[in-house]
Amino acid sequence: MRAVVQRVTGAQVSVGNEMIGSIGPGLLALIGVQAGDTERDALYLAEKITKLRIFSDQEGKMNLSLADTRGEAMLVSQFTLMGDARGQNRPGFTAAEEPEEANRLFELCCETVRARGIRTAQGVFRAHMSVSLVNDGPVTILLDSRKNF
Repeated sequence: MRAVVQRVTGAQVSVGNEMIGSIGPGLLALIGVQAGDTERDALYLAEKITKLRIFSDQEGKMNLSLADTRGEAMLVSQFTLMGDARGQNRPGFTAAEEPEEANRLFELCCETVRARGIRTAQGVFRAHMSVSLVNDGPVTILLDSRKNF
């Protein structure tokens, strides 16, 4: 699984004209599920999202995690993170997991973050969403579960 994680002062996600979730200070994670990913990948991302030390401590150093700061999380599924545009201008998405399994793993990741005591908002799987955010820093981190086992 891949994630683009952004430290935010706030974020919201809407489907159509309806806002379905919002957070205050915390992390926005755009998450893509790759074909062949397993529960291990989902649990890895959930742990990284909650423990990633990218919030400033009293000395201004990035030394605190989402759990340490009692920040919030917004998780949004984004299959386009599996897009491959090498050698072409139109990306292919054959590396993305089939929707049913991708949704199961995405939901497991969301549930695991919540189970760690993090208030978590999320997007709607396979919906056309509008995501707005204020990136704090800016701080943006790329995570890939396959590069960490």
